[in-house]
Amino acid sequence: MNSDIDDRTRTRARIRLLAMVFVGLAAIAAFVVIAHTRTSQATLSDPPGAVLPGPGQLPGDPESTLATRPMTWLPAEAAQPHPQSPRTAGPPIVLPSPSQRAGWWIPDGFPPTAEGALAQLAALNQAGLSGGDPETYDRAYAQSALQGAPSVADAGLHVLLREFRKAAGIAAGEITDGLTVRYEVTHGLIKGTADQGRYVVACTLGQFSVDYQGQGMSVGVGDCQALRWTGSSWRISPGPRAAYAPSAWPGTNESVDAGYRALGGAR
Repeated sequence: MNSDIDDRTRTRARIRLLAMVFVGLAAIAAFVVIAHTRTSQATLSDPPGAVLPGPGQLPGDPESTLATRPMTWLPAEAAQPHPQSPRTAGPPIVLPSPSQRAGWWIPDGFPPTAEGALAQLAALNQAGLSGGDPETYDRAYAQSALQGAPSVADAGLHVLLREFRKAAGIAAGEITDGLTVRYEVTHGLIKGTADQGRYVVACTLGQFSVDYQGQGMSVGVGDCQALRWTGSSWRISPGPRAAYAPSAWPGTNESVDAGYRALGGAR
């Protein structure tokens, strides 16, 4: 008798947690639009995939202008899984390999190119979002940021993880058996460069997936950061926070219109 009660209790707890996890994913789907909209109102009249002027063509401070220019606006449903597009935004971006330095858990030592900056951001995001814990992302961000970089509290992926955990009723740092969260970067874009290529605004796009005891859901999540070459590595740059990235299901028409290209090479 007690065994039957225990089984029912465990089943109810499992269903309740699964429901909370899915509510958390719904919160993510809402977040990727709400957060992006905060900096996107000016783009409503821009054509899809509008081209950013190159370095030297921007008024005022080229770095701040590049970083804060709003990205392509996309609706909430763009982040949900749906069919792939027959179009592309261009050939795949080949990412270089890192030269890992001892003591670092995030792949590091990418070359001083725009592709190297994008590869560093992809490595940061995949490591930081693994497990779906904002504390893990905050640690990855702190390790990857220069003094004077934007606060992690304003970083889109930190807010995403915080809201996901809050909606799912799981505290930051709490370990939940059977819960797997990962972020697989599949696409990216280079928004632009400044300071003779030593300053790059890069964006990743990937699948943020949550699985609980064999049942899961996924959404497309984008992230943009401004990175600066230090002479030996790429780090999140001091200055204004980069405009929030458009979020789309990778490979769809919306992701193409936003300018995302498939990634190749080391990731």
